[in-house]
Amino acid sequence: MKILVACETSGTVRNAFLDKGHDTWSCDVLPSDDQTNRHIQDDVRNILAMEKWDMLMVAHPPCTRLCNSGVRWLHKAPPNKTLEQIWAELDEGAKLFSDLWNADIPKICIENPVMHKYAKERIENFEKQAQSFQPYEFGHDENSWDNQKKRICLWLKNLPLLEKTGTLDGSTARSDVHNAPPSEDRWKFRSKFFPGIAQAMADQWT
Repeated sequence: MKILVACETSGTVRNAFLDKGHDTWSCDVLPSDDQTNRHIQDDVRNILAMEKWDMLMVAHPPCTRLCNSGVRWLHKAPPNKTLEQIWAELDEGAKLFSDLWNADIPKICIENPVMHKYAKERIENFEKQAQSFQPYEFGHDENSWDNQKKRICLWLKNLPLLEKTGTLDGSTARSDVHNAPPSEDRWKFRSKFFPGIAQAMADQWT
């Protein structure tokens, strides 16, 4: 299958599908972390207009203004932003989600955290997420990155629910994502995807 993994720089999901023999590409407005030639640096919407894809995978489209954890900033802007800027960023984020969700592609998966009501109102043809789970439910090694607590939500079109594949029970799961200290790259650390989930996607959806 010809597969596009949008809004990904790490290659985690892309490589899982590549290893299964599929013609897989990642894209983002930023360059790839691994300098691969399987990454397109561009807005995903431009790429969707150029090619026909069998499946659209979105590992982690920007969620800062869409997710529940950031709703407080819509009423009291952080020190370096105005409320007008925050709401404009919400509109931009919702528009991207809408464009991906309504793309002319047979199979679509979008991963994001739980959304607040203002985001839901702005997304065209919005539907409730198909499922949610924790990364550790796809992990086997308690020292691995998979052994984390972070609610993952999937919006799915023409794809079955992911079946959990892990052996961890959550008792040793860490909260590194939530406890990440402020830094220039904090957003990237917090959006880092999970190999166990990526592998389950590649195994179960192809």
